[in-house]
Amino acid sequence: MAADPKDTTVTEESTEQETVAVATKPASATPGKKLSAEEQIRAFEVAQQKTELPDIYVGDTVRVGVRISEGNKDRVQPYEGVVIAKRHGGLSETITVRRIFQGIGVERVFMLHSPQVASIKVERRGKVRRAKLFYLRERVGKATRVKQRFDR
Repeated sequence: MAADPKDTTVTEESTEQETVAVATKPASATPGKKLSAEEQIRAFEVAQQKTELPDIYVGDTVRVGVRISEGNKDRVQPYEGVVIAKRHGGLSETITVRRIFQGIGVERVFMLHSPQVASIKVERRGKVRRAKLFYLRERVGKATRVKQRFDR
């Protein structure tokens, strides 16, 4: 039986006491072969993703370091607030961070894998029961507080 070069094949080698599965590389991983457009896009996205991101959950208070260029100088400005939404996944993953600035609620959407995001640090974990915290928009003062979670 001839093996198809596009398939990933798994063979089993039996010994007296154990069975070991040995996987061979798929055809797309071998150099010299052309990748399909979908495989090229997937490989590019994996190469662009950041690997050192912390686990971020809705309800967490985070400090996002945003790169700002003023003239020929670059600086990092912190933006601290509560994560009220997470969307998408992979390279296009975003979080919406809400903070109160001079009595006015301000929300910003950050792409986690963007080069404009220098750093993300979780200041405190929030204990919430919803995936989206849009109800915080109508609340004022102490009612906007989120309980702290200690188990993560």
